[in-house]
This record gives sequence, C-alpha cells and structure tokens, in this order.
Amino acid sequence: MKHKLPIILAGPTASGKTEVALRLARLLGGEIISCDSRQIYKYLNAGTAAPEGAWEGGFYKVDGAIYHLVDFLDPAQSYDVSQFTEAAKEITAAKPDAPFIFAGGTGMYIQSYFTGMDKLPRGDAGLRAELSFLVNQHGKEALHARLAAVDAQSAREIPAGNVQRVMRAMEIYLLTGRPASVLRTGKFSTDISPAKACFVYLNWEKEALNKRIEERSAQILEPMIEETAALLARGYKEDAPGLKSLGYRQAVAVIKGQSGKKEALDSLITLTRRYAKRQRTWFARYRDIYKIDLNSRQDFDPQETARRILRLRGV
Repeated sequence: MKHKLPIILAGPTASGKTEVALRLARLLGGEIISCDSRQIYKYLNAGTAAPEGAWEGGFYKVDGAIYHLVDFLDPAQSYDVSQFTEAAKEITAAKPDAPFIFAGGTGMYIQSYFTGMDKLPRGDAGLRAELSFLVNQHGKEALHARLAAVDAQSAREIPAGNVQRVMRAMEIYLLTGRPASVLRTGKFSTDISPAKACFVYLNWEKEALNKRIEERSAQILEPMIEETAALLARGYKEDAPGLKSLGYRQAVAVIKGQSGKKEALDSLITLTRRYAKRQRTWFARYRDIYKIDLNSRQDFDPQETARRILRLRGV
C-alpha cells in the first residue's frame, strides 16, 4: 500500500536532505534512517553535518523525530555497507507498519538496502592495519599499484585517491584469493523499483550548490577543529576511521601548525565540491527517480518540498 511505501530522500552534500527529512517525519509520523557513512560517528557532529539531537530512551531524536543510525559509533571503529544494511533491516522489521524515510547521500547504503548486495567477506582489522601501514609508508599510489597487479578492472574503476575503496578491493582479494571485480554480481547497477520506494533526489543547480557548500564549510571549520583537538587529546589517532571523514585531515594539519585556517577552508571547499560531483554521478544513473530542481536559495522551502514529495508518493 502506498501509505507504507518508504521514501528515499537523496542528494549531494549540503542539499538540505536533513531539513526535508525532518519535515517528512513530522507530516507522516514516521522515522528517519540515515544513509550517511560519516554521520554514524560520535563526537564528529559538526564536520559530518549530523542532525543536532539527543539520545532519549535508546533512540536518537531530532526535534522529536527518531533518527536512526547517527551518532552511535566510536571514531576508532570502521563500519561498512553490509553492517548498515543489516542494521537498517532490523530497524524496519521491528516496525513493519511504520513509514520510513531513508535520507542521505551514501548511494551504496541505499542501493544495498533496496536491491541486495554481493556476498563479500567482512573487513579484517588486522589486514586493514597492514594496508594502512603500506599507504603511510609508501603512499596511496603504491596501494593502487598492488591492486592493479591482482585486479586490473577494479584498479581501472577506482581512482588511487579513493583509498578506502582501493583498500576494500585489495582486502577482498587477500581474503578470498579472487578479484573483487569477479565476485561482484552487478546488483549495484540494478535500478530501484518504484514498487519498493518513492525515490526523490534534490537536484541543485551546480553553482547554487557550490555556494551552499562554501557557506557551510565556513560555518563548520572552527567546530571541526575543536572536535578534532578534543579527540586527539583523548588519545584517538590521526588515522582513526572517523577522522578520515571529509575535512578532518585539514583540521589535524591546522592543530599541528602545518596549515593555516584559510588554507584548510579552501581545501575543505574543494574536497566537498568534488565529493558532491561524485554523488551527482552516482544518482544520475537511476531512471525511476523524481528530481526536484532547485536553482537558488529562494527555491528551497523544506516544508513545501516535503509536501511535494508526499504528493508524489500519493501519501
């Protein structure tokens, strides 16, 4: 039935997904499942743009709405798509009649939940440490070269700069003896059927989104530096998984006196724009998706956007 149909609310970083998701939750009396691979971490709310809320009765609540899978993981821990999928399925199975809003920009999380995923080995902490050591000692290009030697297709598809994905492909090969490109079945290329979800994408005009990215980066840099300093003071390592989130390397550089704040801000803006471009590329492949075009700040009314989505869904 349409009133049970989940809503997927996707879009690039800084597109306003959280504001719209919260209004959808209020209008529907629903719950939000965050599809964001960075907002999972505790103590990193500013840099990951996590929704500001509080834990109550075992749930993270934002303005009264339950917001799942945010602010729960220690920054020293890793978390992968299979863990997200398992957790999200447990949440929805516990409340089969509840309206859920899947909100976020991590496309692999969304894809895995709605289309399934390949049976790949879970991450190995010891192996990850060895691969991280290789990167630290010899650089990301050395890791990419090792991948190319055993899995040329994955190496062609994954740029050397995407260390986490290169590391995962290498890890799969070392754990199974088979290339990740052979083990993957193509489920991540399957479209998400309208029968499974009302799939909505906040489609900002490029320059308008860039402006939002600039503004948000300027707002969050100082809190990011404070968050990072607090974690380092507590004994967390610079290469902790949580601190690999966008912009935290720049924050570490400021703290260590290796960079000024102006340089860090410029870098954060550039990196965030590149990330937004990758997100746009990912979501452009879907056919059964409603795009809500936004060309300026004046176009964006979170409440009206939420009502528009409900009309598309058929409430």
